[in-house]
Amino acid sequence: MRICSAQPHDLAKLLAFRKEAAAWLSRLGTDQWQRPYPADKLLATIEAGEVFMVRDGNDTAATITLTPKAEEGLWTTDEVQEPSLFINKLTVARTHAGQNLGGRLLDWAGDRGHRAGAEWLRLDAWTTNTSLQAYYLSHGFQYVRTVLLGNAVNGGPRVSGWLAQRATSPAAHGFTDETPTPERLA
Repeated sequence: MRICSAQPHDLAKLLAFRKEAAAWLSRLGTDQWQRPYPADKLLATIEAGEVFMVRDGNDTAATITLTPKAEEGLWTTDEVQEPSLFINKLTVARTHAGQNLGGRLLDWAGDRGHRAGAEWLRLDAWTTNTSLQAYYLSHGFQYVRTVLLGNAVNGGPRVSGWLAQRATSPAAHGFTDETPTPERLA
């Protein structure tokens, strides 16, 4: 499997991918991702080079957004000053579930963050999805706090405010990495 940067022509595929994930999450009994994500916001992150796709042949097996920009209202002023990369929208296709792709993507993100000079790999997870929170904890993340105040990126109240982080480090993730060398964080 290879990991590459998403391109603007991947927008429809990524929106459909998220819709598939939302349906699966709904079947699990969570309201996570039930509001559609704004296409213009996703396109902006693709164009910024922050969205990555794992390809298995012609299939999209997984996706992750990795950005140096913290979502407003989640992290403190001091935390924002620390060199960090932030994970968003980590999704694995149901056809590729059970293969540790999510764990490998977290390792890839930590390795990419290390190469960019980031100290931390940070994320915010759905506040009511305790299974997802346990998943991140099992992959070396440490709980920071839960933020309930503010608004969600796609409208409505904040619903993804469970914050966690882990140190970046070199990692063997097993992907053929076709992404550009990460820019160093200032």
